[in-house]
Amino acid sequence: MIIAEINTGFRGSTGGIMLNTASLARQNGHNVVTFSAYKKEVPPKGHEYIGSKCSSLLNRVRSVFTGISEKGSKKATKNLIKRLTELNVDVLHLHNLHGWYLNVPMLFEYIKSNNVKVIWTLHDCWGFTAQCSHFEYEGCQKWKTGCYECPRYKIYPYTYVDKTKKMWKLKKEWFAGINDLTIVTPSKWLADNVKQSFLKDYPVKVINNGIDLDVFKPTESDFRKNYSLENKKIVLGVASNWTKRKGLDVFVKLSQCLTSDYQIVLVGTNDNVDKQLPSNIISIHRTNNQRELAEIYTACDVYANPTREEVLGLVNIESLACGTPVVTFNAGGSPECVNEDCGSVVEIDDIDAMEREIVRICQDKPFAKEACFDKAREFDKNLKFKEYVELYLA
Repeated sequence: MIIAEINTGFRGSTGGIMLNTASLARQNGHNVVTFSAYKKEVPPKGHEYIGSKCSSLLNRVRSVFTGISEKGSKKATKNLIKRLTELNVDVLHLHNLHGWYLNVPMLFEYIKSNNVKVIWTLHDCWGFTAQCSHFEYEGCQKWKTGCYECPRYKIYPYTYVDKTKKMWKLKKEWFAGINDLTIVTPSKWLADNVKQSFLKDYPVKVINNGIDLDVFKPTESDFRKNYSLENKKIVLGVASNWTKRKGLDVFVKLSQCLTSDYQIVLVGTNDNVDKQLPSNIISIHRTNNQRELAEIYTACDVYANPTREEVLGLVNIESLACGTPVVTFNAGGSPECVNEDCGSVVEIDDIDAMEREIVRICQDKPFAKEACFDKAREFDKNLKFKEYVELYLA
């Protein structure tokens, strides 16, 4: 079987999913070629770039100034289609298509004209909104019947003018009429939203994102000693982009409510975030590798995730895999990462409830480490990648 996968890039979580599913499919005897937007670095083996830095830049400029996105990069997309035709692909696995590197309507016209079998993993909400990749924070429901007056059109994938009313109609047209399309979502929450959108007529399958259980596991270290936290109850938060959407303000509030017996540690901060933090929060800008992150998870008493917008929330699973229970806001797919044996879910913005759960978890220790491990095992990346390969053959 000949398989092609397309994503914005080969780095990060979505890029990792693309490369890992491709690797497993190759191990099972399939020919796989992966594609992404151009980067000035040598691509992995079996990976090809779409277009050039110039074509992506021109597409981006066109999109942000006109409000009509993903209609540039015509030559780059024409060459991609030529390559897909040469390969005579049996399955086309799409990931993130936003990012100004593709002419999306051209790609979908090729799919329809050639009756290509398509698996489309929606890593966010972009596939069924006019423009935005998330909408939960704003509580927006316009995407169900037709977007307009978008509250976040200036947020990635941003534009300078609001053309969401037209873009919603265009995307509904682009993505309609595909004979063999299966949509994959990493959470039931996202799947439920797809079923309320203009993509509702396509079959939807939930395949959770997975984690590497060889990395995220109980890992002893001198973390507590190095930060003089031997007698503290440590409350951990991890994010790659600390904003109010991720609950930065909640941690500031918790730092004012929790007693001196508790120490909040935030990972993934930066100089700008530090300016917003009180002195009693420990800020760690980055870890050197995933093992170091596993050491921090292991050293902590509870992982707090006051996210207000989340497709799944693998940080919850990473924590559980290291034996540390979780308390999270009831946002997006985050509650799907825990159960009554390994963590707690409180309503969004109920900071008092989150504080109470943090104290209860640290003092009463109601969650056994083995229960945390059991939940994490459901998200073993090897099992998840295997589900994709099985879907290719379905």
